[in-house]
Amino acid sequence: MDISIHASFLPHSDPDASLAFYRDTLGFEVRNDVGYNGMRWITVGPAGQPGTAIVLYPPVASSGVTDDEKRTIAEMMAKGTFATMLLATKDLDAAFEKIQASGTEIVEEPTMQPYGVRDCAIRDPAGNLLRVQERC
Repeated sequence: MDISIHASFLPHSDPDASLAFYRDTLGFEVRNDVGYNGMRWITVGPAGQPGTAIVLYPPVASSGVTDDEKRTIAEMMAKGTFATMLLATKDLDAAFEKIQASGTEIVEEPTMQPYGVRDCAIRDPAGNLLRVQERC
């Protein structure tokens, strides 16, 4: 069986701020930017990995989600507990320096974790937790 990850979804609360973060801070390519009924879905991905993408989406557009659930999602996003993504880099210190210089919210500076991974933790503009791991 040959299965790969094609796209993953992360919510955004401000499409312009999310676009700037993923494009300008992380250096991702913008693959698609689609608007519909005043909302935007933005697809980004790492350069050199055309088959892997992140779709930044407006969570209020999710079908079947009640108004109460939308409020809960908004509360969880504000706390940074709704979505998480793991990223990887060969040079964590250089990546962290660039990320920190951009004014991104830092949750944890680069550190060796007890489970054997050196990483840092940051939040994107929507509050999503991103861990950036050092790849050997």
